[in-house]
Amino acid sequence: MSLTHDTLAIVVVLVAVASLIGLIAWLKVQPLLAFVIASLLAALMLGMPLNKITHSIESGIGSMVGSLAVLLALGAIFGKIIADSGAARKIARVLITGFGDRRITLALCLTGFIVGIPLFYNVGFVLLVPLIFSVARQSGGGLVYLALPVMAGLSIAHGFLPPHPSPTAIVPMFGADMGLTLIYGLIVGVPTALIAGPVFALSARGIVSNPPQLFVVDETAEVALPSTSTSFLTALLPVILLTASTGLGYVQGLSPETKSLIGFLGNPMIVMLISVMVALVTLGIGQRQQLSVLMQGSSLALREIAPILLIIAGAGALKQIFIDGGLNEQLGLLLKNLPIPPLVLGWLIAGVIRLSLGSATVAGLTAAGLVAPLVKLSGVNPNLMVLVIGAGSLMFSHVNDSGFWMFKEYFGLSVKDTLRTWTLMEGLVGIFGLIFTLLLSLCV
Repeated sequence: MSLTHDTLAIVVVLVAVASLIGLIAWLKVQPLLAFVIASLLAALMLGMPLNKITHSIESGIGSMVGSLAVLLALGAIFGKIIADSGAARKIARVLITGFGDRRITLALCLTGFIVGIPLFYNVGFVLLVPLIFSVARQSGGGLVYLALPVMAGLSIAHGFLPPHPSPTAIVPMFGADMGLTLIYGLIVGVPTALIAGPVFALSARGIVSNPPQLFVVDETAEVALPSTSTSFLTALLPVILLTASTGLGYVQGLSPETKSLIGFLGNPMIVMLISVMVALVTLGIGQRQQLSVLMQGSSLALREIAPILLIIAGAGALKQIFIDGGLNEQLGLLLKNLPIPPLVLGWLIAGVIRLSLGSATVAGLTAAGLVAPLVKLSGVNPNLMVLVIGAGSLMFSHVNDSGFWMFKEYFGLSVKDTLRTWTLMEGLVGIFGLIFTLLLSLCV
């Protein structure tokens, strides 16, 4: 019995996603290889000519990575400079001192959010853990109580805000605007961070942690850290430049040459290139660090971004198979006809994939590939769809997520207490990320 077009589309999507889940979550296959295998299965089920399948996979990988490789590499280098120079530690200490002991969790949440903008999640996690131990010793507060606000801020920056890999990769897939996505992400991210961080942390005051002595480190000396203004302005420079270029784009009466210049300087790749060059001067040469030492750190940063680029490449292959196999528009129509608002549907799909796979990046990119045709057909704001995909991709963190185990081991928690704290915190990030994005959709 032959399948109808709609039934075939559903079956192909289910097989592709199920194969990804089985290969990555159960068999521990490298994500790029899993994506390629899932792409091949989908192509064969769609009846694509054999001589076109490999071309589609190569085309999808090239189109996806080609536009992002330089941008993400520059972002990794920039984050490494911020970390190695001590600017991130300086920002943290200034905020903690400024807010005082009574509002310490608010300061820590803001620290995670600001430091999380230039730093990749794992780097920010490892960098800020010693700070949490230090604050706990000085204030007498519980480790988990102090850690949750930091992790909430880091998670939101990771899932919502460019130049982080997942939102950066999803923006062009939806035809969104990088600057607007960043601005909307800040609007949604701040209240979400406050609820999932300082407010939720109040419920975790009584949880006792027993961290291994390996992770209890001495404070880093204050000497040789950059100044407060240099640290904040350099770390936030990408946000400042993207926000400024987006705002200037709405100014009336500008000459075509001026608009062209603003567009050029506001291009995300140019923004990150300028940020890296400024950081090399302000945090490198200005702090009397040798350029050769900074470049060694940059080489390490590029190694860290390589696995993420491979995941993005794999997602591009599957997306292109859906397009070339004629599934894209049909999938968009099927999703459009479901009795669920597009933004909620995108969030839900990302959440289900996150629950199954564990990786927020893989979940976000896979979900984006599935709902991309829906964005075009439904007319939903693409910038907001980036945010709900990010929120959904942070949901349901449990034992198949590396972040779950990092939090458990660093703070010496049981699995039960990790589910009670880390998993619920990530759940609040996802839920309130959706709620505030839906509220924002009423205004934009």
